[in-house]
Amino acid sequence: MKEEEKRAEYLYIHIPFCRRKCDYCGFYSVPIAGEDVGRVLGAMLKELEGDAAREQGSSRTVEQVKTIYVGGGSPSCLGTEKLTEFLQAVTQRVGISQEFTVEVNPGQVDYEMLRRLREVGVNRLSIGAQSLTNSELNYLGRGYKADKVYEAYEQGRRAGFENISLDVIFGLPGTQVEDWQKNVQKIVELKPEHVSAYSLSYEEGTKLYRQKEEGEVQEVEEEVQRQMYEATIDILEGAQIKQYEISNFARQGYECQHNLAYWSGKEYLGIGPGASSYWGGRRWSNVKDTVGYLAAVEQGASAAAESVKLSAEEIACEAAVLMLRRTRGIERGEYGRITGFDIERLFAEPIGRCQKMGLLEVDERGVRLRREARAIADTILCDFAAL
Repeated sequence: MKEEEKRAEYLYIHIPFCRRKCDYCGFYSVPIAGEDVGRVLGAMLKELEGDAAREQGSSRTVEQVKTIYVGGGSPSCLGTEKLTEFLQAVTQRVGISQEFTVEVNPGQVDYEMLRRLREVGVNRLSIGAQSLTNSELNYLGRGYKADKVYEAYEQGRRAGFENISLDVIFGLPGTQVEDWQKNVQKIVELKPEHVSAYSLSYEEGTKLYRQKEEGEVQEVEEEVQRQMYEATIDILEGAQIKQYEISNFARQGYECQHNLAYWSGKEYLGIGPGASSYWGGRRWSNVKDTVGYLAAVEQGASAAAESVKLSAEEIACEAAVLMLRRTRGIERGEYGRITGFDIERLFAEPIGRCQKMGLLEVDERGVRLRREARAIADTILCDFAAL
């Protein structure tokens, strides 16, 4: 099959439409306040149709996809009508996918929105809970209390969602291992199908980063964070919510197929301001600024702010780093099919060194991180980022 005829199977839609920048993480740094939301959504549909992607070197078809993931932190801030109308327009173009995920903020949803999401084909709900403890939610500036998380979860179930994921954060300043264990136990009691647990990050330019730099807050000690991470694995796996990636846990059969595509080195397309794509051996990211994004798409040009053609070796390095994030690690046959390289020959030195340090398991199936190495995975993955 020619490259221009390849079908995009994994679609990411980035909706950074929150109307304020979050002091905690700075994530909603592309505000749409004062702009025409309908105009931006229309541009995203135009990009989806392919009119704005041809400068990347190949056209592509998206008549039917395996997964759609609608993220950006808080797509639910669009409100019920705008969000569901937009998603319906998306499915008219690409069909109903096998896995259709939408991220929601507990403070922005109600039963009617969730019911409408199910009606348009969304079958996986990702709730940005962050915590089930009021003091922690207040610290994070979330604007809602824990009961709102419980309410959003219950409404999701009532709306017919049988696949719900909860996103949570550990390692908040002043918290102890016992505090986090209580949080995880509360999560278990809700019985979600999927959990994503991340350690608190201090992003440059945020209020939290400034407070840390000025000594107003103290980062939780590395050893305490490690213990929190280990507790997460133990408690969730004890409830049959098993780890399948460094930060992700699921009941059997409920692993996020969209994210697994990323970690397996598969191609995907991103739509919207700030969205990233990997297609035809090329990576690109769209303009983050909505004004620049609109100017490009409405003129039928590429919205990419930067585009890089990867060499065979760069593709092999990226695949190794991504696959090692999975608990099953790098499988020899899969890696060879995707990259054309033998993993042990290509990375003989770091594999040998990490194996001697007790950080990697190597057998006939492939290479994977040992459990005790997952807490320091970022350090190990750096050894596979370049040849």
